[in-house]
Amino acid sequence: MTSVLLHDIHMKRESKSYIDSQHAILTAAGWFRGPKHMLSGLSGMAFKMSVHEQLLSFSVSAYGQWVSEHKPAANNVGLLPEIDGGRTRHPSFRWYQEQAVLMVKRSLDRGLGAIYWLPEFAVISGYDDDDRVFYVQDGWSGEHQIVLYDNFGLNVTPFWYVETYADWIEIALEEQVLESVRLAIGDWYTPYKTLPDTAIASGKLAYAFLRSGLLGGAYDAWGAGYILDAYAFSRTEIRDYLRDVEACWPELREASEDYDEIVSGLPYIQSCVQTLQGGCRLEPEQIGELVDRLATAERLEDQAISRFERLSARYPDRARSTVPRWGTHSPR
Repeated sequence: MTSVLLHDIHMKRESKSYIDSQHAILTAAGWFRGPKHMLSGLSGMAFKMSVHEQLLSFSVSAYGQWVSEHKPAANNVGLLPEIDGGRTRHPSFRWYQEQAVLMVKRSLDRGLGAIYWLPEFAVISGYDDDDRVFYVQDGWSGEHQIVLYDNFGLNVTPFWYVETYADWIEIALEEQVLESVRLAIGDWYTPYKTLPDTAIASGKLAYAFLRSGLLGGAYDAWGAGYILDAYAFSRTEIRDYLRDVEACWPELREASEDYDEIVSGLPYIQSCVQTLQGGCRLEPEQIGELVDRLATAERLEDQAISRFERLSARYPDRARSTVPRWGTHSPR
């Protein structure tokens, strides 16, 4: 084929850009039929929270090494991902770029879009060999952006990333749910996922970075608004996800109630976001109330994670207790 355009892919920015992209691709292919909050919850992506010490906006997508974060997320919803990426400064980038262009075209020929770091994550939904271009949806506009084959992977960041899917299988819902809470536990107790950089905190520590950033005053106002907006949406996703799956185990029903309380405090946080999006700093009286509400939310989320731990402990965890084929043993 010299050109392909997948008309059934419609990306809309709402959740994390990775999930927005994945949901658009999978629903168009018929590989996922649930609402976006179910995909976000089952993949564990809704639970990821990362905050830069100066509340810079890029921290929302800086939740770890993307291959390490996205592969378990895709695996848990039955996907076999093909992922490539790295730093564009590497001498071998041009070779990888050529191979990635072919990989994306093969996926589009099969009727499956590709996730692409634009930034943020976006969807490649078509290509044209005559013009040597890809058609990309960023989720903000209904219009396609154009990426030249020769510019594939080049952007304002030093990173490039692309993800396609080779195959898909069905996994029992109970198995997906159990693994999703185990992914949430891991995220909560991992303070730094971008080591050696310790300017970005994850999980429980991200709450502390968010509070201290607001109290310190030297934060990026637009970034703070973006982080808080993403936080509010993701915690609502978790609440909605747990409501849909809480019948599986009592611990999930209890955790759902914890997130209900978190969501009940979001209207005040979202009212602050409106102020921040205008490029203004929060008033001192807003910061005090906002920090108090975030501290309460952290306590509730910590309680919910403890419930997840009790649920996880009741069942074998082969993924984390089985030594891999080569394991950590010394060669003999």
